[in-house]
Amino acid sequence: MNRLLLIFFFSLFFTSQTVLSQTEAPLLIAKDSVKSDKIDVLAPAKAAFYSALVPGLGQIYNKRYWKAPIIYAGLATSIYFYVDNNKKYQEFRNEYKDRLNGTSHYQDDDPYYGPLDNNRLIEGQKFYRRNRDLSAFITIGIYILNIVDANVDAHLMQFNVNENLTVRPDIYQNEINYKQNVGLTLNYQF
Repeated sequence: MNRLLLIFFFSLFFTSQTVLSQTEAPLLIAKDSVKSDKIDVLAPAKAAFYSALVPGLGQIYNKRYWKAPIIYAGLATSIYFYVDNNKKYQEFRNEYKDRLNGTSHYQDDDPYYGPLDNNRLIEGQKFYRRNRDLSAFITIGIYILNIVDANVDAHLMQFNVNENLTVRPDIYQNEINYKQNVGLTLNYQF
């Protein structure tokens, strides 16, 4: 026990001497991975606001011009399917309501609604209503992803991404059984 206390006090004495002796040397400050000295902390908020105001404008603000057509194509496609499914839902609904009232114009003459009975009209309404609602959720999801993408992209634009820090796929041979192994390598170069 006494030996442990003696070793502890000697190590404490020598480490305190080395710590005190190092205060005279100038400290080296590590360079951060930020691209420039001037950081606009409001840039992510501006990009998100612009994307919320007009979809794709945040990506244009971030100078990622190629993302704006993708956003517009996604929004246009989902809005198209929403309108189309809503139109077909209304047609099935109106035909069903007309049949219940006895004022249907298409009962036997129409090749589309004529062979359908009331149960099939109800199933058609459910199908198109479900697809309409799904299209609305997809439209809202694309709009929200547009805002999140602009915000995250603006955050990541402030950091230096170069070859000094890389993650690459790697295939190497196992020395024990000589089989090929697949993995990821993380490299950091000074």
